[in-house]
Amino acid sequence: MQSSTFRVGILGTGWIAEKMAITINGMTPDKNIVAYAVASRTLDKAKSFASQWKFNKAYGSYEDLVNDPQVDLVYIATPHSEHYENAFLCLQANKPILCEKAFTACAWQAEEIFRIAHERKVFVTEAIWTRYMPFSKTILDLVNSGIIGTPKMITANLCYPNIDRPRMYLPELAGGALLDLGVYTLNFAAMIFGTDIKSSVSTAIVTDTGVDASSSIILNYSDNRQAVLSSSNLVKSDRHGIISGSTGHIIVDNINNPNHVDIYGDDYQLIASHDCPPQITGYEYQVYACKEAIENGLIESHYMPHAESVRIMQQMDAFRKEWGVKYPWDR
Repeated sequence: MQSSTFRVGILGTGWIAEKMAITINGMTPDKNIVAYAVASRTLDKAKSFASQWKFNKAYGSYEDLVNDPQVDLVYIATPHSEHYENAFLCLQANKPILCEKAFTACAWQAEEIFRIAHERKVFVTEAIWTRYMPFSKTILDLVNSGIIGTPKMITANLCYPNIDRPRMYLPELAGGALLDLGVYTLNFAAMIFGTDIKSSVSTAIVTDTGVDASSSIILNYSDNRQAVLSSSNLVKSDRHGIISGSTGHIIVDNINNPNHVDIYGDDYQLIASHDCPPQITGYEYQVYACKEAIENGLIESHYMPHAESVRIMQQMDAFRKEWGVKYPWDR
């Protein structure tokens, strides 16, 4: 990478923005990545955040931040329901974007954002952090090494009891477990088994507010492979991802932030373990990827290509349609 200063601006001041702020502060000493600006709907919130996390500038509107010529990358840390509008605003100012998952509320919004990005030749990528982690490649290399024989089955779950938050139960905030949690199970399956899905079946528990609280999804792939995926905002689960092969299986401790992998052989005995190398928060890898791509004149990241973000959004649109979960933006 080049050594020039790379200034990051953040839209939003919630907990995920704080995690990115912690990350950038940890990256700054040796990577020339600067916590430059933050914007909130109120200037007081922005000033408080900037003071706490050592940002140079605080803005009381998103427009002011994206129009700051010093900002090299905008990290969108707002609710799913705001991503399309926020990304559109950034693109009008030709600002590169790292947008939190789920990338948008529905697929057509993602397609439109990427269309404009291609027209304007502006870098945009989805902040699904597991896609950028070096340890994710380690896991894939282990799966492909033959250590568990031929991989045929994935089971993965991600569940947290957080349904009491408005962003989790209101359709107008693109609520539900799927876009918040299930998106990780779908990405986990995609990283291991790819996109050659032949059929799928799913079921969900839908709340009185009209969003999914719990769901189970089965994806059938070519070569008799299958992924069984569960997500819920009602309970706390083990968050495990298990890849099963003809002679053994691999257990990933947490598909949302993998830190440890155990490998079991044909006799169900532990034969190897691997730990994730030390990291700041895990968010740093997507920022590194953005900096490198922008400096090389790219408009998408090979870690999470635009087509893959759209495909995942299309999957989630289809599952929501099956369940009768509707958002205001659905077509």
